[in-house]
Amino acid sequence: MTVILPPKPPARPEKVSLRRYVKLFRQDLLSAQPAKLYRAWMAEFRTPFFRSYLINQPELVKRVLKDRPDDFPKSNRIGEGLRPLLGNSVFLTNGETWKRQRRIIDPAFEGGRLRDTFPAMWAAAEACVARLAARTGTPIEIEEETSHAAADVIFRTLFSIPIEHEVAGAVFHEFRVYQRSQPVLNLAAFVPLPRWMPRFFRRETRAAAKSIRALITRLTAERAAAIADGSAPDDLATKIMTTSDPVTGAGFDTVEMVDQVAIFFLAGHETSASALAWTLYLMAQFPEWQDKVAAEATALDAGAEFSVMSRLRTSRDVFREALRLYPPVPMMVREASCPVTFRERAVSKGAQVVLSPWHLHRHERLWERPDEFDPARFASENGKTCLRDAYIPFSAGPRVCTGAGFAMVEGPLILSMILRAYRILPVEGRVPVPVAHLTVRSKDGIWLRLEPRDDA
Repeated sequence: MTVILPPKPPARPEKVSLRRYVKLFRQDLLSAQPAKLYRAWMAEFRTPFFRSYLINQPELVKRVLKDRPDDFPKSNRIGEGLRPLLGNSVFLTNGETWKRQRRIIDPAFEGGRLRDTFPAMWAAAEACVARLAARTGTPIEIEEETSHAAADVIFRTLFSIPIEHEVAGAVFHEFRVYQRSQPVLNLAAFVPLPRWMPRFFRRETRAAAKSIRALITRLTAERAAAIADGSAPDDLATKIMTTSDPVTGAGFDTVEMVDQVAIFFLAGHETSASALAWTLYLMAQFPEWQDKVAAEATALDAGAEFSVMSRLRTSRDVFREALRLYPPVPMMVREASCPVTFRERAVSKGAQVVLSPWHLHRHERLWERPDEFDPARFASENGKTCLRDAYIPFSAGPRVCTGAGFAMVEGPLILSMILRAYRILPVEGRVPVPVAHLTVRSKDGIWLRLEPRDDA
């Protein structure tokens, strides 16, 4: 039997000049890396201005993310390209500022709140299925559709408005402009530029970021007024805006709330869209798994009850495996705040520590058949071990993504709804090539064809 291997970028030659590396990096973060990173426990990258250490050994990953997170804060370099949009959001802050922000935000995403937001997710999923009805029979670029669906989920759960709302639609439009003009997310963490060198942003990047923040400010101000007069819906925005820090007693002011909404939209929409698009591509390549998800999705006939998620186990494992192969955020960057030792090698204060879900999830010394698509792997002993020690699509430890549980409901739900209604087919000659920009997307889009299921 022929084994189908999901596509991954070609690795660069083991040794290239610094100039060649920077050129490759600007084209794509993933293909600029050597193949040995899928086998190595650690690798060192030297530049004239700083050193970076990529770590794959589970014990080191655990030390950085779980055991000693305060010693490895987010690198300030990571925010260079995102500051105009995200301001001082929880994604970019460290120390006491970050801890205060998480104390205010986390209660909105606790388990009980997932149940409360489920009807809004359900409505967004139904709207997605309805929009796709007009796209059947011909090739479509599915990332556009998953972006639309993910943005719809964010606005319905955060502000109780659909994507068709005037302001929501405008934010979505401006964000597409921002996506096209924004440089690679972690560029400043790898390219050898000194800290004192000023960073320049494209005019369209700044303009789009300014426009997005103005629109979010409008939504936030309207919600504050609704909270004041008692007419605000009980959604995520209301919960966050009415939560005070239990330590200081203070909540977010308007600017702080705009910062947080910006990262909710960026992280919740961009990453979910990437993950769902790759999952649908994999379903087209593996019709036997597609049929399993579709058969299981009959559980949705019972209606919009949160309890249905416990019956979508196959969909969950399929989505989880897609996150393994195509983690939306391929690399995360921390900075050593004090001298440490990794694998008997001295790591100086200020060094960049890179954690790569992309390489960790496909590591040849950890996973069985790392490049194969197999949602059943998580029932094996190797799969269970790796799920615990070598699987970080949402990071891990105190800085784990606030919306991780949210995403693991949204993704399987939308996937199940789509496959209950449509059969996903590949488009001949259109093999996607993964590249890393804001998230892992396809260089020329992910093209698929949808056909209505006869038994839908």
